[in-house]
Amino acid sequence: MYTRKEIFSIPNIIGYVRILLIPVFMYFYISADTLSYYYTASAIVLVSTFSDLFDGMIARKFNMVTELGKLIDPLADKLSHGAMMICLLTRYQAVWLLLGIFVLKEGFMAIMGLVMLRHNGRKLDGAMWFGKVCTAVLFLTMFALFLIPEMSTVYVNYLIWLCAAVMLITLILYIPVFVKMYKEP
Repeated sequence: MYTRKEIFSIPNIIGYVRILLIPVFMYFYISADTLSYYYTASAIVLVSTFSDLFDGMIARKFNMVTELGKLIDPLADKLSHGAMMICLLTRYQAVWLLLGIFVLKEGFMAIMGLVMLRHNGRKLDGAMWFGKVCTAVLFLTMFALFLIPEMSTVYVNYLIWLCAAVMLITLILYIPVFVKMYKEP
């Protein structure tokens, strides 16, 4: 199905490494008993995030964009975000709200993507601008919570509610996109 060249392209290898970093940052965060463990988990998440930026730039610059990469990259994003939420649940009960909306939004996106492929063979051509904003807000919120474990509960809850609102707005904005795609032949 995929060629050896696609499977072992540099951007795809970076995607695999990002997935492999998930249990590493989870270990450091969940087992943290000192600030240095939280900082180590945060540093690993930051490395993973920057590598996400670089794999896309490398893929485009060196014509290494592959169908496998279009699957691996967002999968690594979603798995990383989900893992970060699981880590944060060990400290902050309100993260259940984020996790619920995240599952709802990503479930909707996956189901609608499958519906579009089956209905007219179309798929989203990358994330919309509001999807990218949502991803950035989600990452920045969770990264702040990772990096500053002693943050006041008031600020924690504010960040979680802000992020939840952005995710809900993004979900709502994707609905007309899929309706339009569905109506097109």
